[in-house]
Amino acid sequence: MKRSTFLKTLAGGLGAFGVASRDIHAQVPNTPARVTPAPPAKDRSLQLEIEHAIDRGLHVLHDKQSSGGFWSSPETPGLSGLVLTALVSEPTGVIKANPPDFVKKGYDYLLQSQQADGGIYQKGLANYCTSVCMMALAAADSVEYEPVLKRARNFLIGLQGSYPPESSDAIYNGGIGYDAQDKPLKDPNSSTAPAPTTASSGTATTPAPAQAPQLHYDLSNTSFAMEALYETKQLKDSPDAKDLDWKAAIAFLERCQNTAGNKASWVKTDPKNAGGFVYDPLNKKGLGSYGSMSYAGLLSYIYANVGKDDTRVTAVFDWLSHNYTLEENPGMGHDGLFYYYHTMSKGLSAHGAETLTLADGKKVDWASELALKLINLQESDGSWVNSSGRWWEKDPALVTAYAVRTLEMVHARV
Repeated sequence: MKRSTFLKTLAGGLGAFGVASRDIHAQVPNTPARVTPAPPAKDRSLQLEIEHAIDRGLHVLHDKQSSGGFWSSPETPGLSGLVLTALVSEPTGVIKANPPDFVKKGYDYLLQSQQADGGIYQKGLANYCTSVCMMALAAADSVEYEPVLKRARNFLIGLQGSYPPESSDAIYNGGIGYDAQDKPLKDPNSSTAPAPTTASSGTATTPAPAQAPQLHYDLSNTSFAMEALYETKQLKDSPDAKDLDWKAAIAFLERCQNTAGNKASWVKTDPKNAGGFVYDPLNKKGLGSYGSMSYAGLLSYIYANVGKDDTRVTAVFDWLSHNYTLEENPGMGHDGLFYYYHTMSKGLSAHGAETLTLADGKKVDWASELALKLINLQESDGSWVNSSGRWWEKDPALVTAYAVRTLEMVHARV
């Protein structure tokens, strides 16, 4: 198989992909064809197919970038963070070794999105955006980004819910939501409450009591934050430096898991659900265990250094093994399918699982199967999109980034 065009062009080849090859070569002069050696392969032919699919996806991501350096939306830097992680994690190492201008422009956009409070966001989704952008900055392996990451770490740590056991909100303790605004006002009559207003007659009117924002803490946001903090733990300045309350975070995870030890009324311990995870500890819709959240739960336990032999980990790993499929996000159909693939590759790679043993005893090479599935789902233009638009999965930049990053993770395992 010939070397893929996009990375060949970045390395000084003759391919063309919408901009002149000489322009790209000028951005990365004297870059070798491969910086990172190819990992040992069980199936080098499949590895080459993966590299080709990645290359085509990178081409799409290059072309989807806006003139402002971001992807998809200027108000949601997390989307750009995911794309940049995919770009600098490609298996040849060419992009990370000498980032071309379009990648530098993307990182500049992330840096410009950091707020005074240390978060990396624009108008909302502060935890999600900060966490994903932190992972992109960490993936670049640049000392230049360390001050940015340290400030972002402190921001994420400050988002963790902290409620005493006797509080009506204790169920949220240890979790993290979308924004800082998810944390309630400690005193509705404090200085943060709105000041009295003046009616048109000129007389002062008494405002309605300030209402605390509706609380929102969930497994997905908590998992993103735990991953970002885990991946940047080397930046913790000292043993006494501010850190996440990992014990409380683990307890929050337990409250989202279908186990006999979780006494919530929605918990299901039948074989179809036992060990798996749901989105949040209230589970108002009464959902059963489902795939993407169960991989997020597995990952989060790993980030919190809960051992693979711990019963909480073995319970979710067994659920994932017995419910393994690439045809859907188990329990959700096609909703969030590419996020499911993404968390699957992260979770099983972090766990170190080479194979999964299904409910019927059959062993599957999940990495090879996932790689082939994504190769077959790739569109003719090199992109990926989901048939379901839930959770933005009709956005080709987002879904292509999910797919490319997933292929990068399985590349070393086939």
